[in-house]
Amino acid sequence: MSLYRRKDSSAWWVKLPAIRGETGPLQVSAGTSDRRKATEFHDKLKAQRWEQGKLGAKARRTWEDAVLKFLEETSHKRTHERDKSILRWLDDYLGGKYLDEIDRALIDSIKSTRAKIATQSTANRYLAVIRTVLRKACHEWEWIERAPKVSLFREKEGRIRSLTPEEFKRLLDELPSHLADMALFSVATGLRQGNVRLLEWDQVDLVRKHAWITPEKHKNGRAHAVPLNEVALSVLQKQIGKHPAYVFTFRGHPVVSVSTKAWTNALERAGIENFRWHDLRHTFATWHRQAGTPTHELQRLGGWKTLSMVERYAHVAPEGLQAAASRLDNALQGYVLATPNEERSGP
Repeated sequence: MSLYRRKDSSAWWVKLPAIRGETGPLQVSAGTSDRRKATEFHDKLKAQRWEQGKLGAKARRTWEDAVLKFLEETSHKRTHERDKSILRWLDDYLGGKYLDEIDRALIDSIKSTRAKIATQSTANRYLAVIRTVLRKACHEWEWIERAPKVSLFREKEGRIRSLTPEEFKRLLDELPSHLADMALFSVATGLRQGNVRLLEWDQVDLVRKHAWITPEKHKNGRAHAVPLNEVALSVLQKQIGKHPAYVFTFRGHPVVSVSTKAWTNALERAGIENFRWHDLRHTFATWHRQAGTPTHELQRLGGWKTLSMVERYAHVAPEGLQAAASRLDNALQGYVLATPNEERSGP
């Protein structure tokens, strides 16, 4: 019998020889720190693998099998390290489980546990990883007949906080010059703070008036072309010669953080409350909607992945739909109802 401990786990682990169709020995967590229970798991697993090897029975795959295959297939993803961290946490709950033993009750238990120690939004990220792994196991790898339903928490719509032009001017007046330039560029382009802070000159074409964010640097994993208006261009031209690689700098070095004491103090002096750097992106979107920019154009300008993300800003410019509503005026002429004070002629 091969039971052993690993330094990174409190549970017992099982190692069994490879069977037909496998390239190496099976190593799997028993999912328990109790040696007696681990021994029972070992014996049960060994018997099942004998049936699989000798009688050709379909292999029962474990959660660990699925995790290893999932991580191998998704090693190129931008979220790979985050997924690994989530899967490590899930090992205490799903380690040692066969995929066909993972049911909705177990997943709901994990959902409840995670929500007690983190936000519902964070819990949803963990649940989404479980759902993805199980769906792959069912529909792509055909390891299980069906995947249990994984229901996520219903999240509230994100806050939308934007500045008026007057407030934004007050903020720029109070910010140190390097942060003022970055803030102005952020509102002019709608770029996220990380993309502004780490923008490099080889991502900018001042002649063709555009910049670009590569897929690995963009939140939605897609390349994003950024047209540069005159304000954005003027900010960039101020930065020429300050650094050979990075556009925005402070004292000759790339900017490490924007949410600094200088930022907080500037907000206080400008009389602006409940405002974060990311809200500059909301300001960009809000001003565009108020200026009449259509939803599909705003989506491309801001690099949002879906239209629904942009439609959150529709409420800030309801007057923009007035012209559309008025298109039926001509067709409805003659259908205006009499007011309550008007006498209707009798038969």
